[in-house]
Order: sequence, then C-alpha cells, then structure tokens
Amino acid sequence: MSEIIISIPAAQGDKKRFLTFPWELYKNDPYWIPPLRAEEKGLLGFGKNPFYERNKVQTFMATRDGKMVGRIAAILNVGHLERYNDGVGFFGFFESVDDQEVANALFNAASQWLKDQGCVAVRGPMNPSMNHTVGLLIDGFDSSPFFMMTYNPPYYEKLIENAGFVKSQDLYSFWGKVDMLPKVRERFLHTAEMIQERFNVKLRPLNKKRFTDDYEMFLNIYNRSLTNTWGFVPMSESEIKTMAASLKLLMIPELAIVAEIDDQPIGATFCLPDYNPRIKAINGRLFPFGFVKLLRKREEAIRRIRVISTNVIPEYQMSGLGLVLLNALVPKALECGVQECEFSWVLESNQFSRGSLEKGGAVCNKTYRVYDKPIA
Repeated sequence: MSEIIISIPAAQGDKKRFLTFPWELYKNDPYWIPPLRAEEKGLLGFGKNPFYERNKVQTFMATRDGKMVGRIAAILNVGHLERYNDGVGFFGFFESVDDQEVANALFNAASQWLKDQGCVAVRGPMNPSMNHTVGLLIDGFDSSPFFMMTYNPPYYEKLIENAGFVKSQDLYSFWGKVDMLPKVRERFLHTAEMIQERFNVKLRPLNKKRFTDDYEMFLNIYNRSLTNTWGFVPMSESEIKTMAASLKLLMIPELAIVAEIDDQPIGATFCLPDYNPRIKAINGRLFPFGFVKLLRKREEAIRRIRVISTNVIPEYQMSGLGLVLLNALVPKALECGVQECEFSWVLESNQFSRGSLEKGGAVCNKTYRVYDKPIA
C-alpha cells in the first residue's frame, strides 16, 4: 500500500481541505450533523477565536496518493497546564478513514508536537476544550446528536484504543419525553418548594433587555460552580464575552432561569433548542442565508431542547438548589411546547447529578469517552 504523508495545512487550499474533510467522510451517514463552518474555522485556529489568545494549536492532515484520509489537531491548553500541572496536552478534531495505519500516523504527529511543547501525556478528544464539544461517542449510534454534541463512526473507538489510548472518563447524555415530566415533578415538587422556601430563593428568567449582561453573569456562575469538576478550566473574560454574543441569538430567554438569594445570583440553568436539523438543512453554512433559515420560527425548533448546564456556586452546592432550578424550568418548557429534552453532558464522576437524573426517570441514551495516553 502506498505511503501515508502527514503534513501541516499551511496554504488556504489545504486548510479548506482539512475543514471540509468530514463532509466527504460522512456523506452517506444519515445521523451526522455538519458543524457550523464559520465556528469550526475559529475553533481550529484558522480564524479568530479568543481561546487561542493564550493557547496553541497545530493541525495535521494525512494523505495517501494525493487523497486526504485523515486529520487531527494537537492542542496546548495553557490554562489546563497551569491549573493541574500534569503535563497533559490534548488532541481534537480527529477524523479518519477506517485504517489503523492512518490513525497511528496522525496520533504520532500530534504526540510529537505536544512532546516538543513539554507535554508528557495526550488526552482527548477535546474540540478544543471541555468548554466546547468533548469526547468520543462509544454508545448511542442510532440517532443524531443534540445541538453542540459530538458524533463519530463506531470504528473510531477501535482506532483510538488500538493506538494505545485508555479510558480516562466517560460522559453521559440523559434523555426524556414531556409525558414523563408530570410524574417526575410530582415526586420532587414538595422537596423543591421546601428548599426554595428555606433559602428564600427568588427565580427569574434571563432579562431580555439586559441579555448580554445576564448571560455573562451566568457564565461567571458556570466558572465558579465547576471549580472542583474533573478537568475543568475556567473560560477567560474574552471567551465569556464571545460566547455570550454568539449564543445571544440562539437562546430562548424563557428557558434560562436564574436563582437569586438576597438579590445575588447563586445559580442558573439554561437550555438551547435543538438546532441540528436546521444546521443539517443548511449544510453548516451560515452565509449568505443560513442565519435566516437557522433562526426563523424558532418555536418550531423548540420541540426538542438540550439542557446545557445547571450550575450553583460552591457555597450553595449540595443544598438541592439545582432541583429548585429544574423544577422552575418544567412549566416554562411545557408552555413552550417542548416534547423531548436531553441533559448533556454529565460526567461519570458526577454521581450526584447522575443519580438525580436516573431517579427522575431520565434514560441514558448516549455515552462519550475521553482517553489518555502517555507520550513515549
């Protein structure tokens, strides 16, 4: 078999080939959802993104006989290294044909680059960090992912594990239908009301007139609440502002609830409609008319929602305030006509959240995996 060539996509033409390779790889897969091309370009470092104000990325592409057969990104997350001092670098945006030789060549290239940066181990997939899309789908291939969740062919698990990677942590998605909610809410309503009364919690939706300020406030709660979460690295101020601006048009304010005690925000939960069917319809292109198709008549997209995050600052964690927030979300979801909901993602090590969802009747419908490997 002819030689595999690993190269760095430096020219614009090569960057375009790197960016669009998944469209070729998944062209016959009915469950794949294309990424938004403009966003993917920034996350790969081919365009402007605040993540790379302090972090580094190097992309590699694999070709055989002039045809592209794989790609990978090696990511140096300075924030992670400063926080954990573990010498771990990351790989992400991995795509490959079903060929172990191709996968090994890509992993070797990424590992060598990370080694040159002083790293002693590789972790992934991270696209490009845990604040974005993360993990390899290893179970739940019979449906498309919800918005901002990953998807890949089943054979990727074999390629990664045969390359010497071992499981580091699993992440789960939990799914439920609207007809489950009344029974679930009946079970937890009294407890939620008692907790709300005990702490004198005031609940409100995000303020439409001060949306950007409110959303930046939520992301600051997110940063504070996940301090002790496995692998978490807080977003920078510029990342917070950029993400707030990008999600401003996508969010439904009624499906974002803030909890306040003594007029101070201490927790929040927010959801996003599952825009993936629309993203598939526009083939990931926001320009020239994709934005219009993505956002028009959002009430039609809201039948399926993803609960992105429910966060409570450390001082009030383990007090049941997450239950208060989710309880407040239920009537809003019913008013908006929600039919299905996914809670994703939930870390394997987060036994409290996993247990709460399982007790509530949610079904674990997808499993994602993060892998580690020492650098030789």
